[in-house]
Amino acid sequence: MISAKYLYYVQAFLLSGIMSFIMSGAISFINLGIVEHFMAIWTHAWIVAWAVAFPSILIVFPFARKLAVKIASK
Repeated sequence: MISAKYLYYVQAFLLSGIMSFIMSGAISFINLGIVEHFMAIWTHAWIVAWAVAFPSILIVFPFARKLAVKIASK
């Protein structure tokens, strides 16, 4: 198992992977429909999206968390 001190990074890694998988699939389907080699196209889009999503979450999450706490505490 991974130490709890790395929870932030593990959470960001999993969240970015799951969200980029769902979104790249949805957008690929909307733009292309079910075409030949759809899974290959989706996989490529997912890899690119994940490469952008993971560092983005690492940067944006602390700000989003602070904003969420402010909104939820009112």
